[in-house]
Formats: sequence, structure tokens, C-alpha cells
Amino acid sequence: MVNPSKVKPQPEGEERRAAPAVASSSPTMLEMSTLPKQDLPPAAAPRLPPGGSTPSPLSSCSRQAWSRDNPGFEAEEEEDGEEGMVVEMDVEWHPSGPGRRSSSLVSSSSGGSTGLGGYPHPNSSQGHRGRRRRGDPGAGAGRSGQGAEPPAALHGVGRVLNTLKGLWGTRYTADRIPTREKYLKTILRELITYVVFLFLLCVLTYGMVTSSMFYYTKVMTQLFLDTPVSKTEKTNFKTLMTVDDFWKFAEGPLVDGLYWDMWYNNRTVAENQSFIYYENLLLGVPRLRQLKVKNGSCAIPEDLKDEITECYDMYSARNEDTAPFGLRNGTAWTYTGERDLNGSSQWGLISTYSGAGYYLDLSRNREETAAQIGALKNNLWLDRGTRAVFIDFTVYNANINLFCIIRLLVESPATGGLVTSWQFQTVKLIHYVSSFDYFLAACEIVFCIFILYYIVEEFLEIRNHRLHYFHSLWNCLDIVIVLLSVVTMGINLYKMSIEKPLSKLLVDMSLFHNFEALAYWQNQFNNVAAITVFFAWVKFFRFVNFNRTMTQLSTTMSRCAKDILGFSIMFFIIFLAYAQFAYLVFGTQVDDFSSFQDCIFTQFRIILGDFNFTDIEEANRILGPIYFTSFVFFMFFILLVCDSYYIMCFLSWQLYLFIFVIHVFSFSGITTFTLIHYFISYLYSALTIGMSVIC
Repeated sequence: MVNPSKVKPQPEGEERRAAPAVASSSPTMLEMSTLPKQDLPPAAAPRLPPGGSTPSPLSSCSRQAWSRDNPGFEAEEEEDGEEGMVVEMDVEWHPSGPGRRSSSLVSSSSGGSTGLGGYPHPNSSQGHRGRRRRGDPGAGAGRSGQGAEPPAALHGVGRVLNTLKGLWGTRYTADRIPTREKYLKTILRELITYVVFLFLLCVLTYGMVTSSMFYYTKVMTQLFLDTPVSKTEKTNFKTLMTVDDFWKFAEGPLVDGLYWDMWYNNRTVAENQSFIYYENLLLGVPRLRQLKVKNGSCAIPEDLKDEITECYDMYSARNEDTAPFGLRNGTAWTYTGERDLNGSSQWGLISTYSGAGYYLDLSRNREETAAQIGALKNNLWLDRGTRAVFIDFTVYNANINLFCIIRLLVESPATGGLVTSWQFQTVKLIHYVSSFDYFLAACEIVFCIFILYYIVEEFLEIRNHRLHYFHSLWNCLDIVIVLLSVVTMGINLYKMSIEKPLSKLLVDMSLFHNFEALAYWQNQFNNVAAITVFFAWVKFFRFVNFNRTMTQLSTTMSRCAKDILGFSIMFFIIFLAYAQFAYLVFGTQVDDFSSFQDCIFTQFRIILGDFNFTDIEEANRILGPIYFTSFVFFMFFILLVCDSYYIMCFLSWQLYLFIFVIHVFSFSGITTFTLIHYFISYLYSALTIGMSVIC
């Protein structure tokens, strides 16, 4: 019951004037003090219209909650009443069809979420949306309030423009959405459009990679990396330690793997074309290339100059040797620049190397190749100044239409010994061969149309909301997805343009053909496409937020963000302190702590339970156990505190939502009406109509 003393008296003439508004709202009038003050925004304070009655505080509260959480929404104007009266938006939406409920949704989700949450229009202030004076010039002039357009504008070009603008009708392109049902229809259309876009994106990205690529890479790596250098030794390419081991590998597994000229019954293969595993064609010839540093590139202490006469520093562009050496004839003994070789830099385990150097193109015949390698070995092609040796070749499998660009890298650090690494890039360079390829081509065309559609949509939304559009992280994510998609399209077009001369590369099979640039751009395309599809799936949470549970979860995360950031700063301060400690204590003895980056990743592995305590203890019997024990204790203690805090924040926010909903919904009679309810009611209406037609 309402306290009669809190109901303000009204003049007799104005009581009749305010009767329709009272009839359409709650049967009782409540004072603002009947609700907690923190549940109502400051802009929801009641305003007395000139000569009017006191508006319902609950109506103001619900109106402000709905206007705040629904971008572009404006209240329906009442047609009754006198001029000069301030028209307030009512709580209820009048039914527009059978089975529809008028309701409001109080959402606390972040701006732009589809849990009926968002930010208000930048041109409207909270608490004054949907209010018109009957005597004002803009009253009844349409949604924009700037006066009705002449009827001629709806014909001809105007009608076409309105139709085209309707194609991009979203919550942010429309200035005002008149009804809640219209708002939910807009969300549903956005959802369906985005699901189709996401489906196309997934088809295109999953069509880039097949299981055949993995098996192709696997057989090539096993052939050249795992084969021992001889039947009596277990050394393979991965475990090369000396220059002698390298020559054994070059004369053994490398030559045997490149040239398959004999069947298993010792019969010669007809028309020897170097089919590896009898299925993979060697394109062109392999190439050996090395990079050297100059003698005297490092400083020798005065006390040791009598004993040490030569000094070779680590590789760098400044220390690179370009002078002829050895036999001083041919490309193997004279330096060739990167531009002449059409090469590119390579990031190794020790340093980054240029695409220049001393190179030798091998032959397509086993005997000639073996003789070339033997000549290099006998004339000391590799010496103390050698810092990197590259072995490059490309194979093609017509059965699966895949290329495998292979690079084997042997680094010779200044400390001595050898460090090996490798790169097997399995890519598809010849497109549109099978029927599935043409299906992917059609999907690519539709995808480009979608990107153009979203570009126009983002342009319209930014034009309407200006800088306010970037206040929502979801809107920023939309722009990121569009930009990444445009970059993907650009890389794909460039990749196709440089793949056209592919047939010219294969005219002379006795030359070395560099497919490194083609493989590089294909990998960049795959990487950008992977990032795009990742963000596209993340954006799907925007449409999942119409579920109340997901809305509460996302709201809890957003409200805990600052506290989680504080805990993260504390966590990483201690984490990096331990990483620096481990690098200084164990960096010279334990491989997992050999660099600061390795220390960081190793500590993450320790948190997950993947560690080798024996190596730590053997490196330092005193500090090793202390480091390990204290690190595990502090890390798990901080993580436990963060987990407990998150649970408490989630439970407290659940309780706050429960109290808020009880206060607002119980006094105003509001019921939730989300996108799920709208979809179910729409489906029920369709089924009811269908059954009535059948019966």
C-alpha cells in the first residue's frame, strides 16, 4: 500500500489532464524514496511538467534503464494531451500482436553488448530522451525531429536511397528504434548476417589447411632429419656436432634423400627425374650457401696476441666477409649479393642472416652432385670464418597438389660446434584445380562482398556516433576484424599476382628455383587469416550476451577488471623477479634457462607442473631447491588469492543483481523479454498460424 501522505495533491483541472498517463502506468504512484537511491541514475529524478502531474519514479527509472541499455532507442510519443505538455515515455509497450508481452530489460552488460546493453546516442542526454513539447517545432515531425520530408522525397531516388540504407539497418546506424520488438528484430537480423559471415570465414580458413599437409611435412622431416649419417653411427642432422659430421650428412642422407634412382630390387628407375619416395618431384636443383665473417673482426687481449693470431666474431652485417677465398673461381668461392640471388634474410637460433653469400647449385644427377660435394670438402669450403650453411630445395607432389619448400640451416657459433635448425613449409601454390577449389573461389567472392558490406556499415555507424562509437570495445573489435579481413584480401591478391610466373620458374629444371617468397606470403596469409577467424569467434560473445547467465558473467568480469589488473601487476612483478634470478643462477648450465625468454616460458611450465627439478638441483644444490620451492609457493598463493577474489566478486554481483531486479521488477510489474523470448514467441506464432491453416 502507498502512504497517502506521500502522494502530492494535484489541481482539479490538471488531474483530468493527467488521467491517461496514470491509467497506462502502474496503478499506484510511488515516491522516489521507495527505491534505493543507488538503483536509480541521477538523471532519473522526476520532473514536473508545466501544469502537469508528478510522473511515476518507477516509470522514469525503467525508462532510463531501457534508454541507457538500448542504443538508438527513443520513446514512443503519445498523441493525446495538450500542446505545451511534456510527454514522458511510459514503462509499458502496447501489444502489437497476439502473444506479445510488454516488458523491459535491465541489463548491466558493457556497452555495445547484445544483452540489450549499449551506450546512448551521443546527441541525446540521459534523462531527456523521447521528450517533446507539443508546441515545439519538432513535435510529431518524425523520428529525427527535424520536420517531415515532403512526399516527393519518398519517390524515385529517395525511395531507392531509403531502401539501400535499410540494408545496413543496425542498432547503431538507426537514429531511433521505436519499439522493443523492432529492436529485437534488428538484433536477430544482425545475428543471422554475422553467422553467415562467420560460416564463410571458417570454410575459407579450414580449406587452406588439410591433413595431407601434415603427413607431407612429416615424411620429409623423417627423411632428412632423422636418417643417421651412416649405418654404424646414430648421428643425424638434428645432432650434428662437428664439420666432419656435416660432410658425412651431405654425402650420405642428403644425397640419398634427393636422388631416388633405384627400386628396392636394385633396378634403375626409368627416366631419372629425382622423384623422392617415387612420388615427389625435385623442382630444379638444390643449393648450398654459406655466410662468413672476416678475420680480425674481434679484439684480442694484448697479453694473448702472441698466442692467438686469428679472431672471428659472431655473425653480423658489419662483420660479414665478402672477399674471395679458396680456389677464387666460381660462385662457391666468390661472394654474391642478396639482390642478385633474389634471396631474403633468415632468422636462425643464434643470429639473423642475410640472403647473400657463397653458393653452389648442385646437379640433378647423383654422381655429379656427389662429386661437387667432394670437391668442396677437399678444398676446405668450410673454415673457421663460416657462420652459417644453408641447404635449399623444393619438391612437388602432384597427387595432392602441394609444394614443400625445405631449408636446412647449420650454424657455427663463435664458441665452436654446430647448431642445427630447419624449416619445412608445405603450401598450396596452384589454386583452382578441383571442384572444391572452385567452391572456395565462390566463397571468396561472397566473403569480399561481406567485407564491402561491413565497411559501409562501419562507415555509417562512425558517421552517426562520431568518437562515441569507439567507447565500446565491441565496436573496436568490429573495426579490427574488418581491417584484418582487408589485409587478408590484399595479401591474397598479391600472392596470386606473384604466383602467375610460376610456370616460368619451371621452364629450365637444371637451375635453382627460389620459392621462398611464395612460401613467405602464403604463410603470412595463413597467419593473418588465423588471427581474423580468432577475433571473429570472440565477437560471437557479443551475440551470446542476450542470455542472462552470459550477461552476468561478462558484467562480473568487467567490474572485476581493475582489481584483476592490480593482481596481475603484483603477479608479474614477482614472476619476472624469479625469472631474472633463474637466468643469472642457472643460465650457464641449464638449457631451459639459457636465455631470459626461455626462463619466462620455463616458469610457466613449472606452474603447469612440467619441470625437471634434477637439472635445477644439479646446477646449484643450495639455490636450486630454494628457488623452486619458494617460486611454487608464491605463485600458487597469488593464484589462489585471485581465484578466491574472483569467486567473491561473482557472488556479490549475483546478489546485487538479484536485489536490483526484485526492487525494480516487483514495483513496476516488468518482466524480462530477451532475444530468446522474442524468437520463441515468433516461432510459436508461426507454428500456431500453420496449424490453423492445416486444420
